[in-house]
Amino acid sequence: MSFENKQKYSFSPYGASFAVNIGTYQGKFVRIAIGCLCIRFLMVLDDDFKEGFTISKSELQVNEMIRDNELRVVSADGEQLGVMDARAAQRLANERGLDLVKIAPNAKPPVCKIMDFGKYKFELAKREKENRKNQKVVNIKEVQLSPSIDTNDFNTKAKQAMKFLKSGDKVRVKVRFRGRELSHSEIGLTLLDRFAEAVKEFGTVEKPAKLEGRNMLMFLAPAAQ
Repeated sequence: MSFENKQKYSFSPYGASFAVNIGTYQGKFVRIAIGCLCIRFLMVLDDDFKEGFTISKSELQVNEMIRDNELRVVSADGEQLGVMDARAAQRLANERGLDLVKIAPNAKPPVCKIMDFGKYKFELAKREKENRKNQKVVNIKEVQLSPSIDTNDFNTKAKQAMKFLKSGDKVRVKVRFRGRELSHSEIGLTLLDRFAEAVKEFGTVEKPAKLEGRNMLMFLAPAAQ
């Protein structure tokens, strides 16, 4: 069979190269190529589907989700009801108008509690909201000094730091050395010790002075009330 004057096309779906000869075998090769593309598409779609609907292992199993052969069951009041199969436990929960919730999946046998799951989730969300509300965010403010700072500027910076500390924020005190000032870093150490002494009523040294590149840093934390 002669393949003269036959055109040859190639394409690469997802890294696989296919050659299609226009002729007797054209339909066969095209069908193979389309089939491979469809399989690849379904594989990608399947992966996305799985990722989108994966149930977190941290989620509690409730009612019909529980399929263990044996369960140790506890009542809503904490009473031990003994070991029974999942169906019997579910029946018991239904009779009481409550839910069966697996609370210790790794126990042998797993432990389930009969409870009002909706009420439990509501109380849990309420506690988490309360915890976030009571959680205090500590910010770190910065005060910058120079080795040659004058008395007025020093006092202004100290007052600024005291204001931050009174508000419950931490303070990073930075001394910036320029040029040859770095060769006299002991001046910065003395300056930071003096600064800590000036604000000691409202703050304590959390991290002592430390030279980092051209900066000497000291961290202050609010004093305990």
